[in-house]
This record gives sequence, structure tokens and C-alpha cells, in this order.
Amino acid sequence: MYAAAAGALLFLAAALTGVWIKSDEDVLRVHFPPLYAHWLPHLGPGTPAALIVAAATVAYGPSLAARLPWHRLLWASWAGSAAWIFSLALIDGWHRGIARRLTTKYEYLQVIDRFNDIPGTLRGFTGHILVGSPDHWPAHVAGHPPAAPLTFVLLDRIGLGGGAWAGVWCITVGAAACAAVLVTVRAVAGEGHARRAAPFLVLAPAAVWMGASADGYFTAVAAWAVALFALAGTARTPSRRRAAALGSGLLFGLTCYLSYGLTLFALIGAGVLLLVRPKARDLASWLPCWIAGFAVFPLLFTLSGFNWWEAYHLLVERYYQGAAGIRPYGYWVWANLACTVLLVGLATVAGLRRAGGVLLTRLPRRLRERQLRDRRPDFTLRLVLLVAAAALALLAADLSGMSKAETERIWLPFAIWLLPACALLPRPRTWLAAQATVAVLVNHLLLTGW
Repeated sequence: MYAAAAGALLFLAAALTGVWIKSDEDVLRVHFPPLYAHWLPHLGPGTPAALIVAAATVAYGPSLAARLPWHRLLWASWAGSAAWIFSLALIDGWHRGIARRLTTKYEYLQVIDRFNDIPGTLRGFTGHILVGSPDHWPAHVAGHPPAAPLTFVLLDRIGLGGGAWAGVWCITVGAAACAAVLVTVRAVAGEGHARRAAPFLVLAPAAVWMGASADGYFTAVAAWAVALFALAGTARTPSRRRAAALGSGLLFGLTCYLSYGLTLFALIGAGVLLLVRPKARDLASWLPCWIAGFAVFPLLFTLSGFNWWEAYHLLVERYYQGAAGIRPYGYWVWANLACTVLLVGLATVAGLRRAGGVLLTRLPRRLRERQLRDRRPDFTLRLVLLVAAAALALLAADLSGMSKAETERIWLPFAIWLLPACALLPRPRTWLAAQATVAVLVNHLLLTGW
């Protein structure tokens, strides 16, 4: 409770400080600091659905997670997460909440017609990143590698064009991240922890910003890259290990071409590899498959004429040409963490406090006793180390200065990996109710940018 209260106070401090800064000069460039949102209390068609999904998950989520067969639990978690995201998005209405989200002047659907010649567009992609260049890209297109806009171009080519289909795609695919995290937690820290974490992943406050945001789609791709990586290290048969490794490599490669910042997922991947500790002979059997899969997208984009490193350096320049050039690092370096409190919820803050306690007490003892490779591993410590790897990636993103504001959307791929810390909490229904309350209040009191 003290940890949750401290998290709430951190957000309050960021809000009050932000209001004070804006009263002098609007250098923050957000309307409701520290969130990219407007104060707008409202109800919508998704209100009853959101309350029903929340109540059902609080009442039945823990018991269902404990007794459902594993594969059914994964499907149920995906469906529950999708229902939660859709219902929260529909509080803003179908058009404002889903269909128009990806059609604004900053978004990917603005450039669909410029990809008629895909190879030619890729060759000239970097020439339109900087403000002042001919027909410079909108902010989100310039801020990401071309796999991000290409996703929506390909959806348009198969007849799923327009904002409605784009929004539905991002929500449906993004909800699958819940199942990916569960698969990883089970592989690394045991099925018991995965089952206890499942309702918290379904009812995550992050759902407010996953519907409808392309970053929700990025979250799922990156999460499944990690999940398949974990399966490659733990699958029982060589064929399954190689198949999982190939799929993981493909998705890791795609992740790097969806968002530059998601290269930090290498930290989470390294954490998983350290925790599963495959035998050298097994690693040698599937690592070449992972490398082969990873090389596919970099090879395709490079041969098409897109230079990832050149584009990244131009992005850094473009980033400071915009609002980031005046947003103060001294405020956002801690206000971003305040945004994360709402993103993951107060239950996760409490879970992280328990995780910190486990880390400080058990890890030194295990290292002294050299039991990390013991036949009876400490699954709770493994869970905590997985969460710690995600926290390290998130902190690296924060300190980089390339995430000043809007992190409630940008950090979705990292934040979802903090939620398994809730598996350490007692009284899950009470904490689930707290999670639902945060999400419902945010979506009814504020009109969020995503």
C-alpha cells in the first residue's frame, strides 16, 4: 500500500509541476501534463462494456486462470484483453475512439498513396525525414522505420484500407501481447506464476493506449519475438526449438524495422537467454536458425535501398526539430516514470516493490551458493529477473532523452513486461479492482491522444 501510494504521489507531483511550468511558458507541449491528453469527462457506448469486462475479470479471472487448461487460458487471455481494449476505446465512440485514431495528420494512413511504388519509396525514404526536406513525412512515419507504414500499406492492398480496419488490426494484434508474455513467464518462471499474472495482463490499464495505437501492434510483435525465443531455449524436441528460433528471429528482425527504440528489446532477450540457460549443444542447434530468421528483414530492406543507420541519425535530428527541441529533459526524465504509473497501474507498482525485495534478499544468496543452475530453480527469483530486464530497458529509454512525453504510448512494449510482478501480490481481486479503476477513470475523465 505504501508503494502504491508513492506511485500515486509521483503522478500527482508530475501533474502539479507540469501545471506550474505551463503557467509560465508552454514548453511541455501537452495539455494535461504529464499525459498527452485533454481534460474531458465523458461517457460513451463502451462504458457499460468496460464495466462488465472489468467486473467479470475481477470476479472470475483469478479462478479461471487457476483451472483452465493452459492452451485455453492463452486463448481466453487474448480474447479478454481484446474485449478490454475495445470496450475502453469505445468509451470515446467508434469514430473518435477507433476509426479516426490512425488518420490524423501525424499518422501512417496519411502516406498510403506515396507507397504506390514500394521499392522506389524505400530507396528515397530517408530523403523525406527532416523537416524542410521535400514532402517531409508526417511525425510518426518519420519517427519509425518503413515496416511501420508498410504494414498499413499492405492492409490497404488486400482490401482492409481506412482507419477502421487499421484500428481493428492494431487492437486485435496488440491484445495478443498478453498471451506472449504468459508464454514467456511460463517458460522462464513456471506455470504457477504465469497463471497468477494472467488476469493482471488482461485487465492492464495500458489498454487505454493500446486502442487504437500502432504501438499496440508493435508491442505484440516484440512480445512474441521474446516468447518464441524463450520457447527455443526450453522446447523438448530439436525440431520445435529450431522452429521457435526461426520465428523469434523473424519477429526480432521485424521489430527493429517497426521502431528504432525497440532495439532495446535485446536487453529483455538477453535476460531470457540468461534465465533459461540452454545447454551449449542445444544452443548450437537452434541459434543458426535464429540468426537466419533475424537476417531476413534487414536484408530485404537493405537490398531495397533503405539504410537503417542513416535513417536513425536523421530521426534524431528530426526529433529535435519538433516539440522535443523545447521539452525540458529535467522534467520529463522523471515525469515519464509518473506516466508509467498510470500505464501499468498501482498494483504493478506494489508488485515491483515486492519484486525489489526478492531481488535484494534472494539474488545475493543464490549467487553465493552458486545455485542459479540448480535442478530446483527459484522460479520467483526468475520472474523478478525477467521483470528487472524489462525495467532496465525502460530506464535506458528514459535516460536516452529520446522519449520526452507521450511515453504512455511509446513505452507500451516495455511496460507490459512489468505487469507479471503482480503475480507476487496477495488478494488479487482487490488489486485487480484497483487496476480497473485506474483505466476506467482515465478513459472517462480524459480524452487521450491515443
